[in-house]
Amino acid sequence: MSKEKNPSCPRVDIGGQAVMEGVMMKAPRAIAVSVRRPDKTIVTKLTPYTPITEKHKWMGWPIIRGVVNFVHMLSMGMNTLQQSTEMLGVMDEEPTKFEKWLSKKLGKGIDKIVMGTAIVLAVVLSIGLFFVIPELVARGLKALIPNQNWLVNLLSGIVRILILIGYILFCCTVPDVRRTFQYHGAEHKTVYCNENGLPLTPENAQQFSTLHPRCGTSFLLIVFVISIVMFTLVGYQGTNYFLRLGSRLLLLPLVAGISYEVLKGLAHSKGKVVEWLRWPGMQMQRLTTKEPTEKMLEVAIVSMNVALHGLPKGCKVTPEGYTVITDYRVTDPSYQPDETAAEEIPDASETDITKETSETTDAPDTLKEKAEEAKEALKEEMAEESTSLKEKAEAVKEEVKAEVEAAADTE
Repeated sequence: MSKEKNPSCPRVDIGGQAVMEGVMMKAPRAIAVSVRRPDKTIVTKLTPYTPITEKHKWMGWPIIRGVVNFVHMLSMGMNTLQQSTEMLGVMDEEPTKFEKWLSKKLGKGIDKIVMGTAIVLAVVLSIGLFFVIPELVARGLKALIPNQNWLVNLLSGIVRILILIGYILFCCTVPDVRRTFQYHGAEHKTVYCNENGLPLTPENAQQFSTLHPRCGTSFLLIVFVISIVMFTLVGYQGTNYFLRLGSRLLLLPLVAGISYEVLKGLAHSKGKVVEWLRWPGMQMQRLTTKEPTEKMLEVAIVSMNVALHGLPKGCKVTPEGYTVITDYRVTDPSYQPDETAAEEIPDASETDITKETSETTDAPDTLKEKAEEAKEALKEEMAEESTSLKEKAEAVKEEVKAEVEAAADTE
């Protein structure tokens, strides 16, 4: 495959996310979600996107933009996961009576209710795992080592990181989650391929790493590290558990904003020191990314191309409005179908027509010859039968004559 620079791919930061059996790619002006259905086809959906910072300039200020981006990515991530599930077309079972009743009472679709419930549970689980439990540990540590706030915050921060690692390792045991981690790797490889200006093909993308400096996994680790510093400097350090927990939750937006700036700075900087600072986050990604298959890379490439260039023309569309992609290459605007094979191999319909015409043209002569042969054969047979009858008649005549003569002699 070609590895020449591909000028059709704009050099912009493309964000992404692994979804159910697919990949979401977010370009500056569009969001594309692509999934591979059980029938092996790829369906994709393109949604125009306008950055909120264009409407509200202040949301693009440093620190604030990190908070805005954090909230936006959480919301978009949940919506994208729901969308990918719908695109798969495997969730068409009839809602239960309880689900119908709940939908009627709340005045919302059952899918929105399920997604809302999932979001609430996710938030509760996150607060429980990464704030409630670590602060309980911190409370016990303060009793053991009083007046050592920095050490208590450091140890509780390490507990948060260990809980995160344990949670990810647990998720790895679920087959569907492991496949999602493979699509996460496909997303990173495709982003690298685009950033290096190579044509987006599975062969070109496969050569790159699954570890990317702008990954959300690195962001989470940076958040946990920055939180240790912020909670020590400006957080409540008293013994009241609920005040400690509340102050940590209130500081979370500020921590997210600072962490975003750190992540962005490390991702776009070079040097040995930067590589050392990036190293922990990159290694953390080994838990959340796995080596993808070429088919997974094709899905990621479709999302990348559609996000950058729009939907290809001439493709089928499902009743739900999703574009069906049978060959990932058609999403590349520079792709030209290979016509060599078509030139070398004659068109089947033309071959059949020629053959049929030839057979039809030759048919009268063939039938005429067969008729003549049959006529000759019939003549020969009739001649043979005629001769045979004559001989039999002569024989009978002789026999009768002999019998008559014999009878006369007897008298």
